[in-house]
Amino acid sequence: MDKVQKTNEFDVIIIGGGITGAGTARDCAMRGLKVLLIERHDIASGASGRNHGLLHSGARYAVKDSESATECIKENMILRRIARNCVEETEGLFITLPEDAETGFGLDYQAKFIEACKAAGISAEAMDPKAAIAWEPSVNPTLIGAVKVPDGSVDPFRLCSANVLDAVLHGAKVLTYTEVTSFVKEGNTIKGVNVVDTKSGQNATYYAPVTVNAAGIWGHGIAALAGVNVGMYPAKGTLLVFGHRVNNVVINRCRKSADGDILVPGDTVCVIGTTSTKVPFEECDNMYATREEVELMLREGAKLAPSLLTTRILRAYSGVRPLVAADDDPTGRSISRGIVLLDHATRDGLDGFVTITGGKLMTYRLMAEWATDLVCKKLSVAQKCTTDVTPLVGSEAKSYAEVASKVWKGATLAQKAAAGRHGDMSVKIPFVSEEDKTLVCECENVTLGEIKYAVEHLGVKSLGDLRRRTRVGMGTCQGTYCIYKAAAALAKALGDESLAPALQKEYLDERWKGMRPVGWGDTLREMEFMQKVYKAGKPFSFKD
Repeated sequence: MDKVQKTNEFDVIIIGGGITGAGTARDCAMRGLKVLLIERHDIASGASGRNHGLLHSGARYAVKDSESATECIKENMILRRIARNCVEETEGLFITLPEDAETGFGLDYQAKFIEACKAAGISAEAMDPKAAIAWEPSVNPTLIGAVKVPDGSVDPFRLCSANVLDAVLHGAKVLTYTEVTSFVKEGNTIKGVNVVDTKSGQNATYYAPVTVNAAGIWGHGIAALAGVNVGMYPAKGTLLVFGHRVNNVVINRCRKSADGDILVPGDTVCVIGTTSTKVPFEECDNMYATREEVELMLREGAKLAPSLLTTRILRAYSGVRPLVAADDDPTGRSISRGIVLLDHATRDGLDGFVTITGGKLMTYRLMAEWATDLVCKKLSVAQKCTTDVTPLVGSEAKSYAEVASKVWKGATLAQKAAAGRHGDMSVKIPFVSEEDKTLVCECENVTLGEIKYAVEHLGVKSLGDLRRRTRVGMGTCQGTYCIYKAAAALAKALGDESLAPALQKEYLDERWKGMRPVGWGDTLREMEFMQKVYKAGKPFSFKD
């Protein structure tokens, strides 16, 4: 009995496998705590995987929210050091257009913007419009002002995965597809959680003196299960992914935050976003982009880079920001993106329960540090945070090229791509046999060996999980040419080849959901082709 109990006992239980939960698990584990991380779907399947992938300089918040701006620039510089494998230092432009001057956001506002940036510690340099166009040729040529800032892009899936893997390497246990159904409560103290495995239906109970609610917008419901209230504002944001990289630097509008005013380059694509509309909590599990939102993004995006109007759209997607509620703001745009840490012992008289929410992708590490500091205080642990100086697993090297040349002699294109995704961990990817070198996804250069690695080391259980770890199916064909092969390879790696058809269907349904609101022109032709391929096709086998 004692042995069984010990396997179910931890120092801290963290609910939520988004970037905040992942970062908190890593920080807690690095401080020597016994950690359990619980996620009801896959890691980064909520807002953490449904955003621009913007490495915020903080400039966007400098005028209206100086605290968030200062937090952003500090974390921006930290991530450039500790998460090299996840970050691209593109830099960024804030542009002023003639129509902005007509609404009070002209060159006078630009001067105010630069002053606010500098006050927050953000480098902001005014550029001559002609110089800005020469630096970023895709930008709207009618601009009347431009400011250079240290924005960049970050792969949120890679960042979340690296934090989870780092936590595991420091002893954490991670349970995906596991949902918290209730709390183990004694009087006014949370003692643990009751959970269900959403795939097998098996129930289990885990115990810890501290439980951290890091469930993002779903933290509202987790708090309710514990008997306390955390007021959240579900702010839906819709974004578009374009088929190639139109811009090489991040382009923002230099004005009050509004729809469609950020264009972010990342990998081989670019992303425009975002909208902000309040949605009911019950709809947060089934977010989808509407045709109206797509048209809005295109219309506003073309004001940043006119060529977007003639650039193929790969798909649309939506996420829900975990903002803290404000009754007087119907859009959520004026709500601070600051961090909210709640100790429910002092706030609600409920011991053993903590909520970390608010913030943004950019400040996840700081959020995790604050939450872990509070956990350690409750557990009388004096260990200090070192996540600001310790590189994430996979980011020890200076570049993917350095990794590839170190791991493989005469690295192939697929090996270089794998090094870009997994950094120093690429050494664990099997590239010994010819089968391991077989390309599964030609758009993203994903091999059988990389799929085996993802299953063995990264907790992959579905093609969606695989996509978040390797970008399989995220290329220009959106899985049309690779999902037969990927489903067969994943099913084999999972030890049950009969799973392939179900894995394939689940993945294609999700891809279709994102393509449907942009279903015209080339995208519609591709959708029709994909439908014919998968309706007429037979299950794939590498023996064929």
